[in-house]
Amino acid sequence: MSKVVSRIVLPLLTAFVLWTLMFSPWTAAYLPFWPCMALSAAILLLIASWQSGAWWKRIDAADQRSLRYWVENLLLGVAVAAVLWGVFWLGDKLSQVLFPTFARHEVDSIYGSKDGMNPHLIGALLLLLIGPAEEIFWREHIQRLLAEHLLTVHWRDLTIGPRALACGVGILAYTLVHVFSFNLMLIIAAFVCGVAWGVLYWLFPNRFPAILLSHALWDATIFVWLPV
Repeated sequence: MSKVVSRIVLPLLTAFVLWTLMFSPWTAAYLPFWPCMALSAAILLLIASWQSGAWWKRIDAADQRSLRYWVENLLLGVAVAAVLWGVFWLGDKLSQVLFPTFARHEVDSIYGSKDGMNPHLIGALLLLLIGPAEEIFWREHIQRLLAEHLLTVHWRDLTIGPRALACGVGILAYTLVHVFSFNLMLIIAAFVCGVAWGVLYWLFPNRFPAILLSHALWDATIFVWLPV
């Protein structure tokens, strides 16, 4: 149980505190958003790396040596990011039809965080640090460790498998860290992305490089390159 607390519970509480500080109306106005986001992502990356080691070492040795494996992950990562961008583009248009004033205000408040900082620097941070760090922490650290822990529990009376349950808990946690933004569109976005990346990692954990790449590309595209 002590390992569960130190390797899962405490890292989750750390993420919750960091994201609350960045997004809550009580603290966000006093903090420079993007430097804090970069620092928070770096903290989560350090926690995951310290407790779980290098993620690529858990890829099968034959796959690590295979050019085909890495090319497939490159193509899959780009495809997943493109599909997610399309989902959000469609969702944005639909929300503006159903809730024109509310939805636009919520979305504009998200993009308002870009004000005052070079967009090229923001894009680089999202692509090279923030997106990869979040994916390594939420999927390759939290979701994987949850599944490994739950596999040791007796499942006779349960109808859901440990990896599926770990996926669900991971999605819930990834969504809830955004809750004190009080921004419904941001919370929905976190849930949709959490479902996409969480389910992909549950079903295809060996495709983690593609999932990581899709997160990094989606972040940079939706916030900087092609915002909806």
